Amino acid sequence: MRLSELLNRKVVSESGQQLGRVHDVRGELVGGRLRVTGLIAGKLGILERYGVGTHGSGGPGQAKVHSHPVIP
Repeated sequence: MRLSELLNRKVVSESGQQLGRVHDVRGELVGGRLRVTGLIAGKLGILERYGVGTHGSGGPGQAKVHSHPVIP
């Protein structure tokens, strides 16, 4: 699956609660491949995608520091 297929998808919990849309993902490199470890979704997720609320971290060569929960 490509990351572009995840972005903007609706996220619904097992109980049927709508959590918003996927704005970004969290992941780790394993054996040269990206393994998705969480989805950034909802109203706070869109802010995080643009770097708001990441305490000034992030950028092309640096991972962001996130301050709110992620959907594992």
